Amino acid sequence: MNPFIELGIRHDIVNAISELGFENPTPIQEQSIPVLLTGSNDFVGLAQTGTGKTAAFGLPLLELLDFEENHPQALVLCPTRELCLQITNDIKNYSKKMHNVNVVAVYGGASIMDQLRQIKRGVQIVVATPGRMLDIINRKAIDFSRVKYVVLDEADEMLNMGFQEDIDNILSTTPDDKKTWLFSATMPAEVRRIAKKYMDNPFELTMGEKNTGNANIEHEYYIVRARDKYAAFKRIVDFNPDIFGIVFCRTKIETQDIAEALIKDGYNADSLHGDLSQQQRDKVMKRYRERSLQLLIATDVAARGIDVNDVTHVINYSLPDEVENYTHRSGRTARAGKTGVSISIVNAKELGKIRQIERVIGKKFSKAEIPTGFDVCEKQLFSIVHKVHNVTVNEEQIEQYLPRIIEEFKDFTKEDFIKRFASIEFNRFLDYYKNAPDLNAGVEEGRSRDRDDRAPRGASSGPSAYTRLFINLGSVDEFNRGDLLGYICNTSKISGRSVGKIDVKGVYSFFEVPNEDVEKVNAGFAGAEYKGRPVRIEVSGEGTSDRRESSGGYRGGDRREGGYRGGERREGGGYRGGDRRDGGNNRGGERREGGGGGFRDFSGKPREERPERRRRY
Repeated sequence: MNPFIELGIRHDIVNAISELGFENPTPIQEQSIPVLLTGSNDFVGLAQTGTGKTAAFGLPLLELLDFEENHPQALVLCPTRELCLQITNDIKNYSKKMHNVNVVAVYGGASIMDQLRQIKRGVQIVVATPGRMLDIINRKAIDFSRVKYVVLDEADEMLNMGFQEDIDNILSTTPDDKKTWLFSATMPAEVRRIAKKYMDNPFELTMGEKNTGNANIEHEYYIVRARDKYAAFKRIVDFNPDIFGIVFCRTKIETQDIAEALIKDGYNADSLHGDLSQQQRDKVMKRYRERSLQLLIATDVAARGIDVNDVTHVINYSLPDEVENYTHRSGRTARAGKTGVSISIVNAKELGKIRQIERVIGKKFSKAEIPTGFDVCEKQLFSIVHKVHNVTVNEEQIEQYLPRIIEEFKDFTKEDFIKRFASIEFNRFLDYYKNAPDLNAGVEEGRSRDRDDRAPRGASSGPSAYTRLFINLGSVDEFNRGDLLGYICNTSKISGRSVGKIDVKGVYSFFEVPNEDVEKVNAGFAGAEYKGRPVRIEVSGEGTSDRRESSGGYRGGDRREGGYRGGERREGGGYRGGDRRDGGNNRGGERREGGGGGFRDFSGKPREERPERRRRY
């Protein structure tokens, strides 16, 4: 017998949820459903995201409402479009064996006329975001005078998003004798006030301690220098080959920039933020749910309501402004009893915030070390080995090709074949991580290095100093910064990570290289020609500047290694693994093709030999 029967849920609903895989109630469901089924109490439920709160209030609503009546009897308010759609779909699935259950999702970004038509046809349960719901109320297109139950889901986040006034206006149209059920992951003072304002002696249920995090989540932090953050982030991702994660950024601009940088570096990533249209958001989420995206880069607001199974990692590229938001972020992983990892990439000055978060969630963070280049290569190699070992062979389809394959490898011993096969991928990582620097920063080191980073250009000397060089190529030769970087690296055989500032002019340009690489650059360009004319390299005579190695990170809006500098997009990097990656990233409706090279230096081909890419400045 399904344990939900014992909670008081009737057979047709239990049969439906059994088909959905509901075998045992979660703790919040087990404790709250019997209370809510009485229909006689206001209710406050505190539990982390991913613990089954939708079923905790959705199943009792299906038991308590009269579906012979086609007027609004229950209103569910939630903060985001994604959560609104998720709740609506869940309730529809719970009720698929019932008759005449009408649930309408009311949210911005979709046709209000379609939503009005659905309401007019008759509805018992309205699931809504506050803004659109208030719009429909102001049109006098819905009557809440007979509403029996109001559910405030993710109440803390609705208040954080500034919906207090909207909630007040919406609830003023509902009867005084309704029952209000409030669900929240945290219980800040604002939520306590709303409970006091709209509830009469509510039954309060707390799963775990207030504001604490999910016990199945491991919390880690890495200390890096600010300029190394992006490079460290990529290394963490590379060290986890099977990662399926959500990366949180503080702003929409940072979200978009990180996503575009990852796409360009060959990763399956895309962004989710408030500037996307509903159609674009739906497209991104569809790809993520289908796992054609490995990394979803999101803001706090955009990620609310994301309910995707098996998210392995949450990465805090930037810590949230509000400490409580960390709980919501980390709750995107370890859902439904599974385990997950929440990673924070911080500089030394942010350790105080890590300690604050520890106090709020009641768990200690583990300090982790950014893996070395060798560690990453080893991890990736054995990931490939495991995939080969576990791959499913389609005997019928491969059969016709086997004779040719066997003939190709007839001279190889077993050991030769294994070594060559493994080296296809392993060599890429070895090449990319050759001489990879240590990106870890100790507390004191991080502070001193951050102070050094703020020193004026030209202030340093010694082995870390840069020399500014002149080259007689510029924008008239169809070079942008990314093209010139690739040309310099390909010709002089130096790493793109060591090249400093590039300043492209009309018929000439300037670029910076470490003092110790000047002779290598000069030697590489000796006798070099570009389109039939000699290429000239000279020391510019404008002095040296200190080294600002970012290894692909950000500094003052500049991104090194295939990103942005001065607002201009760099186009560089060969294709990762020899394949062309279509990032499919949309921004304002424009298709981005991010071809990547996350583990290779710039291909070095002249511009006319490479496919034209669309750029937006």
